[in-house]
Amino acid sequence: MREFYDLIDAIYEELNSNDFVNTITFGNIMDVDLSKQTIFPLAHLNVQDATFDEHTVTFTMQIVCMDIVDENKEDKYDSASIIHRGLDNKHDVLNTQLSVINKLQSQLRRGSLNDDNYIITSAPTATMFEDRFENLLTGWSLTINIEIPNNQISVC
Repeated sequence: MREFYDLIDAIYEELNSNDFVNTITFGNIMDVDLSKQTIFPLAHLNVQDATFDEHTVTFTMQIVCMDIVDENKEDKYDSASIIHRGLDNKHDVLNTQLSVINKLQSQLRRGSLNDDNYIITSAPTATMFEDRFENLLTGWSLTINIEIPNNQISVC
């Protein structure tokens, strides 16, 4: 069964083509050295489970996209209309990492990944997080169900 490899490779290639992703990791997020600042922005893939149907396999995946928040001493948004943005680039990180997740789900929904028979079976959910890990990391965690054909079984 190569379908698992093909799915991971396809998602990796899509994330790797994004200008807002520097490093892509896979597996347990706790095994990733998040203290290395040179790896960010980072996308992390984790397959949570696989559900077998008669002719398909549906993988539940979590894709975490994150970057380091850069804190400044001076308010770079010193304007009455945008004072809520504060002394860091958290809004920029959230915006760019959401765009990474949105582009990936769009490619699965109606782009090149969809053309390769990767189908989203339910609405993906992105959850924002702040300071979840060390280094003031902020970003989005996407939970997504991707259905692929099960070519392993031949019915005679």
